[in-house]
Amino acid sequence: MSGLSGALSLPDIPTMKESFLLGSKEASIDKVWVAVQTWPRYEKKVAAELERKELEVFLPLLACQHKWSDRRQTVQLPLFPSYLFVRIPETVDRRVAVLRTNGVIHFVGARIMGTPIPEGEIESVRLLLERGISFQNHPFLNVGQRVRIRGSSLDGVEGILVAKNEDLSLVVTIQIIQRSLAIRVAGYRIEAA
Repeated sequence: MSGLSGALSLPDIPTMKESFLLGSKEASIDKVWVAVQTWPRYEKKVAAELERKELEVFLPLLACQHKWSDRRQTVQLPLFPSYLFVRIPETVDRRVAVLRTNGVIHFVGARIMGTPIPEGEIESVRLLLERGISFQNHPFLNVGQRVRIRGSSLDGVEGILVAKNEDLSLVVTIQIIQRSLAIRVAGYRIEAA
């Protein structure tokens, strides 16, 4: 009988003091920014709920003038509709807390677990908004993507977008003879082809 009781030993249950220390370990865990997709027009509600859960949230808002039949009003609209950013430790319990928030669809990234976003990307957006620098939304273009120039004397020219020494160029290729020309696209409006 004594051999049986040794096999069925219960795990140690942490005391109140140990639980407090476990909670403080979360503060020492590195936190990462991840994007969260929300239901349409739920970004502010989700952000408020996540802040109530004591999570760091970044919802970039843009002031826009809206005109109704009887008045004009400045409204704050999400810069990226249906998305916000949350800074959380890479622990399952914090991810579950975010996912259980009303209005959250999922994390954006690999296997819907959320791909960490570099701190510099978040800070760049934050600085643009804080300093009031004029900007406009632009379609996302990947290096290596086929693009087309719009406007100017090069209107309609298509090629592959490449980066060389952080300078964007458009490579125009004649596939059959395997020859290419590269032009700098700084100052040109480009779009996905």
